[in-house]
Amino acid sequence: MRILFVGDVFGKPGRQALAGKLSGVIAAHDVDFCIANAENAAGGFGVTPQVAEEMLALGIDLLTSGNHIWDKRAILPYLERQPRLLRPHNYPQANPGTGVYIGTSRRGVPLGVLNLQGRVFMPMLNCPFTVGKAAVENIRKQTPIIIVDFHGEASSEKQAFAWYLQGRISAVLGTHTHVQTADERILPKGTAYITDVGMTGPHDSVIGSVPDLALNRFLLQIPIRLEPANNNLRLCGALLEIDEETGLADQITRINIPA
Repeated sequence: MRILFVGDVFGKPGRQALAGKLSGVIAAHDVDFCIANAENAAGGFGVTPQVAEEMLALGIDLLTSGNHIWDKRAILPYLERQPRLLRPHNYPQANPGTGVYIGTSRRGVPLGVLNLQGRVFMPMLNCPFTVGKAAVENIRKQTPIIIVDFHGEASSEKQAFAWYLQGRISAVLGTHTHVQTADERILPKGTAYITDVGMTGPHDSVIGSVPDLALNRFLLQIPIRLEPANNNLRLCGALLEIDEETGLADQITRINIPA
């Protein structure tokens, strides 16, 4: 099975990159299932129902997210009715939505996706390790193919989680920092890993935002509204090849193409 994971889609420029390149990537690599992180897809902060539906219509099968999923209030009821948009599973369960998806690929093969958020330099949520392990045990009752979007700041936390559940999950794909790392690999027990899949959007920017605005935040230390940049659009992510019987990864390849 070939799974395409598209890194953090940033604002309208990121959605334009998707619209221009995604279908070609899916066709060129014969993708069976496409996932994209959408937590910054609306103006660089959060996602709206309209934007989520726009992205799903482009050929994305499932949307994941992170800490910015709560930025647009209109998304709260949408999370309740749209199972194809996940929020991190280790937020308190009284929140709307879920961080677990179980479905099928375009060829009818069952697979699961788990969305978690780290706690290092992030809000102190429920432990992603214990919550993640319990969720994986439940998903494995239906399928051994399990993709994890681990949304976090610290490389060490993402790596530790992958080692913790290696051999029990297909892949751990890091999101949140918007900077693609070059450490893609297959761990000894067959789990694919990359610390951050990167950002889909404007790369002549400070992690997506207009550089001058981001710079003034650092220099002046006052709240300044950030806006998405517009130049050097790129589609970033990772392409996975997963054994359908074992759920283990055969290959992980970085995707980073101009859009």
